[in-house]
Formats: sequence, C-alpha cells, structure tokens
Amino acid sequence: MARDIQLQRNPAIRYALLAIGWLSVALGVIGIFLPVLPTTPFLLLAAACFMRSSKRFYLWLVNHRQLGPWIVDYLEGQGIPLKGKVYAISLMWLSIGVSCYVVPLFWARAFMLTSAVLVSLYIIRQKTLTKR
Repeated sequence: MARDIQLQRNPAIRYALLAIGWLSVALGVIGIFLPVLPTTPFLLLAAACFMRSSKRFYLWLVNHRQLGPWIVDYLEGQGIPLKGKVYAISLMWLSIGVSCYVVPLFWARAFMLTSAVLVSLYIIRQKTLTKR
C-alpha cells in the first residue's frame, strides 16, 4: 500500500496540505457518527493531502485499523461498495435538496444541482466493490 508518494518541496504548501489532511481526518471521523457528514470523501482527501505532505501520516491513515478500510479498497482500484454508493448519493441529494430549499438564489441552486449531478455520475461510474 506504499503508493508512489511524491512529497511537496515547498514548506508552506506542505504545511497547508498537512492542515487540510488533519482537518479532513477529523471531519471524516465525525462523519462516522453524524449521518449528514460523509466519511469516505474526507478520508480520501486526507490520504491525498498526506500523500503529498507526509509519508508517515499517509501510511498511518491507510494502515489504521478503523479508518484504513474506508479508503484502501478505493485507493487500490477495487471500487466502492454498493451500500457506500447508495449512502453517499442519497445523503448528498438530501443535503442538496435542503440547501436548495433554504437558499433562495437561483445561481447558487444551479451550482449545487450541477455539482450534485456531476458527483452522482462520478460515483455511479466508479467500479462497484464486490463482496469477498
């Protein structure tokens, strides 16, 4: 699982990536307990940030007993479980629907709906992980 880790040379960018990575880990862990907050996208973002900023934190995340399984299958190209796809798309559309109801601006609604359609298509097109 030691992918090609390309560390960022610029220290400012490296520290920014570390901060975003740890914020994403925190949000991902909170997402395990809050159904409105998605876990996997935040952990994938954290893995991407750590891959560019810290080999140690990247390996810690992907080898973590509880957090690693959320992302390892995706990172290895195995796919996303069907349950995860349904869960992610359903919660996204629920939150986008509520947001569109609350936000009266047409351009904001158009942006949210366009984003939801594109993200849904991306998730649907990803390989579906089969049970082992």
